[in-house]
Amino acid sequence: MGDSRSRGENDTVAPRAWAVVVVAGIVGLGVVGVVGAAPPPGATAKCKDGTYSFSQHRSGTCSRHGGVAVWLTGSSATGSAAPATGTLDVGKTVLLARRTKTAGCKLGANPDRRCSPGAYYSKLTKAVICSSSFRTGPIRNVPDSEKHQVEIEYGLAPKGYGSTLEIDHIVSLELGGSNDIANLYPEKANADPGFHVKDKLENRLHDIVCSGAMTLRSVQRQIAANWQTLYKKVFGVAP
Repeated sequence: MGDSRSRGENDTVAPRAWAVVVVAGIVGLGVVGVVGAAPPPGATAKCKDGTYSFSQHRSGTCSRHGGVAVWLTGSSATGSAAPATGTLDVGKTVLLARRTKTAGCKLGANPDRRCSPGAYYSKLTKAVICSSSFRTGPIRNVPDSEKHQVEIEYGLAPKGYGSTLEIDHIVSLELGGSNDIANLYPEKANADPGFHVKDKLENRLHDIVCSGAMTLRSVQRQIAANWQTLYKKVFGVAP
């Protein structure tokens, strides 16, 4: 899924004045800043020693500060803040339904909606995703730690599965989907149908939304509810 490369220990430096911290955070150096009453602008995580990290990559964040105490981006609460990714402000994560389970999730062709209801970014509007300059690469940010948590919730061993299984976005990024765990589930290649078939649907839906034939919000809700039913609606045959 195109994970970000780890930047390791060099992402953090000793705490300095707020002005230095904010500037460093803006250019993505991952500087850890002094603790304040509220997270400083641009902070992506709070470390266990009370400092803040501005790292744009989860791997190695707070590694010299006791590890991450809490991520400040992309939590599973409705309306939770999400980071501006690169130069694109994706807005907030909005859940399509409440997430009621985090264990014992049922693995199948469709996600277990109790665990994985689907979610989208509030500022990835039709105008944004249909722009000729829009690319999903800069906003794709699902670290291995999050993938493994999804696998655990679905009763799988937390490991790499190669081409046999992927941690899939329920609402795809090209349809405004979020990187939040509520929008992720393990999808096998041979789930009959599997993720290759769903990819075909996602590509077609992007064209449909941009043509105005269906609204973005309607597509997001339908693909999260049952993507196979939507596939039949779009292509006229079962997947």
